[in-house]
Amino acid sequence: MFRDMRRFKQALTENECIEILNNNTNGVLALSGDEGYPYAVPLSYVYFDGCIYFHSASEGHKIDSIKRNGKASFCVVAEDNIVPEKFTTYFKSVIAFGRGELIEDEKEKINALMLLAKKYSPEESRENTKKEIDGSLKRVKILKFNIEHLSGKCAIEMLKK
Repeated sequence: MFRDMRRFKQALTENECIEILNNNTNGVLALSGDEGYPYAVPLSYVYFDGCIYFHSASEGHKIDSIKRNGKASFCVVAEDNIVPEKFTTYFKSVIAFGRGELIEDEKEKINALMLLAKKYSPEESRENTKKEIDGSLKRVKILKFNIEHLSGKCAIEMLKK
């Protein structure tokens, strides 16, 4: 169903892909937007147990797109070092394909918000985090991106190091 990588020698392992997802703070979620136009939006995220979680306002283009068609892709660029004398970049990136869904279960929603808070506000106390979550729980949406295919790639020059 998913294409094989053309430059397979540059492929990252699944563990390397997961490491990139765990160690970076933002990526671009691509959805099928209004009137068939692609809609790509940069987002903060957290990876957990084969899924990627995003928080969102309760309405908007992203929410409408997910409701209409959950199929999506998510890309994270971990490195992009310009090498002017070689007319190239040395890069590492990951792309995930899967399906997005809105989480309605309150327990799962709270768990996702706790994971996001732990990633982006690790110094905050659990008590402050819980208070923030309780205050926003009714108006925040959580999108769960279920990964069906994950691949990563790096510049060939990075493999030689």
